[in-house]
Amino acid sequence: MTPRRQLLSLLASAEFARAYTLTALTAAFLSFVIARLMSPVTLATIISALSIIGLAMLLARRDELSLLRLAPTSLLGFIALGLVSVVWSENRWDTLTGWFTLFGYAIIAITIGHVRDTLQTVRAIGDTLRWLLTISLGIEILSGVLLDTPFAILGIEGNLAVGGPIQGLFGTRNMLGFIAVLALITFVIEWRTQSITRVVGVLSVSLGAFLALFSASPTVLVLAAAVGVATSALTIVRHTRPARRLTAQWVLGAMVAIALAVAFALRHQIIRFLDAGSDFSTRADLWNVILDFVAQQPVTGYGWFGSWERGEYPFTYINFLLSDHHRSALNAYFDILLQLGWIGLVLFLMMGGVAIVRSWLMASVRHSVVYAWTPLVLITLAVESMFESFTLTGAGWLLLVLCVLRAGQSRSWRENIDAAQTGTIPTLRPENGRSDFGG
Repeated sequence: MTPRRQLLSLLASAEFARAYTLTALTAAFLSFVIARLMSPVTLATIISALSIIGLAMLLARRDELSLLRLAPTSLLGFIALGLVSVVWSENRWDTLTGWFTLFGYAIIAITIGHVRDTLQTVRAIGDTLRWLLTISLGIEILSGVLLDTPFAILGIEGNLAVGGPIQGLFGTRNMLGFIAVLALITFVIEWRTQSITRVVGVLSVSLGAFLALFSASPTVLVLAAAVGVATSALTIVRHTRPARRLTAQWVLGAMVAIALAVAFALRHQIIRFLDAGSDFSTRADLWNVILDFVAQQPVTGYGWFGSWERGEYPFTYINFLLSDHHRSALNAYFDILLQLGWIGLVLFLMMGGVAIVRSWLMASVRHSVVYAWTPLVLITLAVESMFESFTLTGAGWLLLVLCVLRAGQSRSWRENIDAAQTGTIPTLRPENGRSDFGG
């Protein structure tokens, strides 16, 4: 076998795909630590290398892949708009840098989505988060209990002994809370599909719940409530007879709409209950200023930059007006509206909305519980996006692209085209042996 064939065989192997997935997920979830302990340039180099390797893996598997189903159209449109925004950006180099970051994480997610199935992806994320959350707890114990001193370089304040808030390896309490909720979803899915033992499942869920609680993040309760409602609704739909399933979907949809309207009407009481008045006031002031800037360039925005850390206009001026140092809009939807205008926001909502509907319908009819992971994670990302911009950078963006890709791999017009070209009929096959949503 020639060296070229050996390399292609290695890139296309299942062992390499698993190693790549674990490495990429670890790098994405540890992006804050890598940037702090090394430098943002080191992080960019790692992501660039992983994206190049990912492209090589896709090339090595080109006979298995369909160009039509490589990525959803809405995702490609959103990424393309970010690149096109270089044209009207006042700082084209920084816009191009921000776009390459967006593109790099997207390539990694697309690669994982094509070389790993849903169950393998869930298991890889579960293994990664189990280790990272364990290390986070260990460092918080070391800082807050054993040494009683903060680790400033990691943003760890050592508050574990006083009940939090704690940050772990993720920089802020809100990010830790967000990661902990995602981990809980993943751990439960692993447990119910018998991918892990009962002991590991109990310890994993306990670890995620403990860190979510001690993060003292106001968004954790909101995320937990949203995931709980979504899980209950999905369980009801899955246990409804097929003839009545559509009716059940519409009834649940109406109930969710009513609940959202009630929550909006009682928003002030809910904010007081969550003791998040100061946080919400900060966000409200920021969003009002952002809307003033959006009014000046409502359609296209100011160009894609991603995070606000490089100090471009209008972010520096917004922070100047507020006498603050925000690194994002604290809301993914406002961030997109500011950077890519209404065009970008419509594409983003279309991308996420279609993915939620597709994955929800798929989870409703397939027997394996593993298919519940995608819609539950998408709902978590959608809710979290109302309070933070995590979904647009790093691990949040990687998970969003991965879920959008996973949802687009079924119930898509591309599936019918591929079936017509190959003369096959698309079928629904479970990815594991489980046939009971309850485990």
